[in-house]
Amino acid sequence: MTIRAGGGRVAVTGASGLLGSKLAFRLAAEGAPQRLVVRDAERAPTLGDDPLPESEVVAVRGYSDAPAMVEAFTGCDTVFLVSAHESADRVGEHRAAVDAAVAAGAQRLVYVSFVGAAPDAVFTFARDHWHTEEYVRSTGLRHTFLRDNLYHRGLALMVGPDGVLRGPAGEGRVASVSHDDIADVATAVLLDEKPRRHDGATYDVTGPEALTLHEVAERLSRATGRSITYQPETVDEAYASRASYGAPRFEVEGWVSSYEAIAAGALAQVSDVVERFTERPAQSFAEWLDDYPAEWAHLRR
Repeated sequence: MTIRAGGGRVAVTGASGLLGSKLAFRLAAEGAPQRLVVRDAERAPTLGDDPLPESEVVAVRGYSDAPAMVEAFTGCDTVFLVSAHESADRVGEHRAAVDAAVAAGAQRLVYVSFVGAAPDAVFTFARDHWHTEEYVRSTGLRHTFLRDNLYHRGLALMVGPDGVLRGPAGEGRVASVSHDDIADVATAVLLDEKPRRHDGATYDVTGPEALTLHEVAERLSRATGRSITYQPETVDEAYASRASYGAPRFEVEGWVSSYEAIAAGALAQVSDVVERFTERPAQSFAEWLDDYPAEWAHLRR
């Protein structure tokens, strides 16, 4: 994949988050003008001592803040849309952001979706992504969907304070992926010298291997030096063990169904997208643990 600097401005939403900030740094390194769209300007990443003169930060209250979103996207050829935090009206928020991109005159939208997005996906949050994808298609915008698997970091965050990773995943497998690999694939798509080759494309972005949660726990045990185990649950047990969190029903359904999706084999497929787009192997879960010890330091005793 050939990367070129320059070209139209990219609006990077969620730029203060983990994925958005990693992408912003990569675009800056390639000399690409961008607009960082954040909720809090003070949390926007600092892109070096000599930031690009055409790069800037715009703060908005959220995707549903229509006037601010239109203003944020105006003058940008491409919008990189990071999916909103899970909420009861997540799809509505996504539609508002897409509408703002259209109203602002953006030509292309690259959306961070999820593997297996479908109206009947086992993982309930993947259904939100499908509805968003369908809405993007309906607008006529040039678009590309990056369907990511679960994050490596997310697997580490699934472990409870007692060192147990519990859920109804059975012996299913998950091809989790690193934020770095997603950011590198996104950079390649956004700055391809022949951008239209990605129009209408959907890319599954995964890690290099599919692990059972027993294997995930074993790798975490090696890294942390403590015993971390996987405890399979029934679906009923999973809901019961999370009842004390006081989370809304839709959120608990998302948590539990992520394990059910693993059990069903919906997250097991390994793609070659990272290797094809970056010309290097995707980062494994064990490699991520070596590279980002601060991300799982809470698991040490």
